[in-house]
Amino acid sequence: MMGATGLSVVLIIAVIVIMLVVIVIGGKDTISWKFLTTFPKDGMTKGGIFPALYGTALMVIIMSVAAVPFGAITALYLTEYARESSWMAKTVQFAVRTLSMVPSIIFGLFGLGFFIKFVGGGMDKVFFGGQLIWAQPNILWASLTMALLTLPVVIVSVEESIRAVPRDLRDASLALGATKWQTIRKVVLPGARSGILTGTILAISRGAGEVAPILFTGAAYYLATLPHSLSDQFMSLGYHIYIMSTQSVNVDQTLPIQFATTLVLLLLTFTLNFVAVLIRSKLRRSH
Repeated sequence: MMGATGLSVVLIIAVIVIMLVVIVIGGKDTISWKFLTTFPKDGMTKGGIFPALYGTALMVIIMSVAAVPFGAITALYLTEYARESSWMAKTVQFAVRTLSMVPSIIFGLFGLGFFIKFVGGGMDKVFFGGQLIWAQPNILWASLTMALLTLPVVIVSVEESIRAVPRDLRDASLALGATKWQTIRKVVLPGARSGILTGTILAISRGAGEVAPILFTGAAYYLATLPHSLSDQFMSLGYHIYIMSTQSVNVDQTLPIQFATTLVLLLLTFTLNFVAVLIRSKLRRSH
């Protein structure tokens, strides 16, 4: 059994190493400051990925603003206010587990039907006399769709961190005359800040690499300008890789750009996850 499990670990590590080596070799000669700061050109066969970097950053900021507060409040309700045996707590926990298992493409279809057709279409009818402004793909609907996808990550991370705060600290605070909200604000939340930060970073790292939820809700193949409002479409790193590898005029010619963009996305994801680990480790040591 030791040999079998050890072999499995070696195979997994070997696959990851081979994948990284192939991507690094294919993209290292293309990555440069110019590649990161210029627009694509000549049919996406030359130039850089700045619009995709900018669009990805803007999307994850909006996504975080939408997902983190709701995720933290939900986790706080489950741990501090709801009884585990209550029907409300069971319903919320079932919903979180269900959301975590739903394929990402389903979120994209939901975003198309709910945010674009229902919410956006309603906004255009009520506020703009039927003019097509919000009932079309844009960065706001794509970010909100991604927020729904990453919400379970935030809820689970924050919930685990809140539960890790010792019960004795809560009891001591209440015994000294503090109210429940004061205890949560002064004792529980400071003790759980590592989980909140970790959940936020993990949600960002996952959202930055997802493609399916934004296929129908806001991502564009190519834009000559950066998005200037929430009703504009945007370019994304993951979608950029997908388009170049499947619908490019000359896939072989864009192969170095594909590898370089993939390497940038991997470095971004690995960096975010590494930062999350460092933050959690540092905050745990400080306690």
